[in-house]
Amino acid sequence: MKYRITLIPGDGIGPEVTDAARQCVESVGDRHNFSIEWEERTAGETAREREGSILPGATFSSIRKNKVALKGPIATPIGVGFRSVNVELRMGLDLFANVRPAKTIPGVKSRYKNVDLVVIRENTEDLYTGIEFDKGKDETKELIEFALTFTGKRIKEDSAISFKTISVSGSRRIVKFAFDYALANERKKITAVHKANILKFTDGLFMREAQSVAMDYKRRVEYEDKIVDNICMQLVTKPELYDVLVCPNLYGDIISDLTSGLVGGSGMAPSANIGLHYAVFEPVHGSAPKYKGKNKVNPSACILSAAMMLDHIGEQAAAHDIRKAVAAVIKEGKNLTYDLKDRNPVGTKQMTKAIIEKIRG
Repeated sequence: MKYRITLIPGDGIGPEVTDAARQCVESVGDRHNFSIEWEERTAGETAREREGSILPGATFSSIRKNKVALKGPIATPIGVGFRSVNVELRMGLDLFANVRPAKTIPGVKSRYKNVDLVVIRENTEDLYTGIEFDKGKDETKELIEFALTFTGKRIKEDSAISFKTISVSGSRRIVKFAFDYALANERKKITAVHKANILKFTDGLFMREAQSVAMDYKRRVEYEDKIVDNICMQLVTKPELYDVLVCPNLYGDIISDLTSGLVGGSGMAPSANIGLHYAVFEPVHGSAPKYKGKNKVNPSACILSAAMMLDHIGEQAAAHDIRKAVAAVIKEGKNLTYDLKDRNPVGTKQMTKAIIEKIRG
């Protein structure tokens, strides 16, 4: 079997960790009689330097043609500059479901044991629609007057304003995705996360639609809902009580980083962005430009993202072998990067080589 997949190395350490993942996929493919034809494309700062655009049309076209992409981390300026390339990809390809597993691996430094959670985050709505109005602009002043007229509530004149949008259709499809994911992966419970006690209309809508969808899965998957601040407290005190968490965009972003912290940090955190037609797989961590080219960082998150990609294309046995190899190398404790080993750590290439040796048996 031969697959064609778009490869986006990304910025900073992206090329190093995506190369590690590529090597692991090719090695496991040799064992399972499939091969990958990689179609490399650019995005982010690298794309702007080479092609004059942070998200070239050729990159979108490649993903639309191949349906699947493996992507490295991409730099995003904070507070200024261009909007997140990750958000643009998710919006442009309607990758409405972000899937982020958080599972304890023996040998990874963590305060917790036996954590096994999945955060499923709605990817296209909420505050991430990017509908914002800057302070002092004429249109912002009009919005402030509009709000005063129709609600009687005064917004400070020096405010910037963002729109939070939650739809029935968006809520229902992400909650349905979460239940279907739970059934397909033998998960027992869904917890919907919201702030409906305060945000009666937006989060209230999400909560009500989640409850409605849950009725279709009654007796097959347990369902509950929790207020976001409460779930954050409970996740750090009793993470064993939870299984699959389904969240609106912002809460899912925050909570998935929290759950990554429960199992050792973002260096161990893979993710998938899935829509009806396309899927993009990427590590959760950032581009870490200060480590660029230094053969220093942990490649596990990108390698585990590649395993999620193999699950998606139907190569589950190969995905299992990659996860097993990563776990074996970490448990062995010899060929680990600095974040996993205090004394005599190895580099990205050495850890990758050790994982490939485990894959090959």
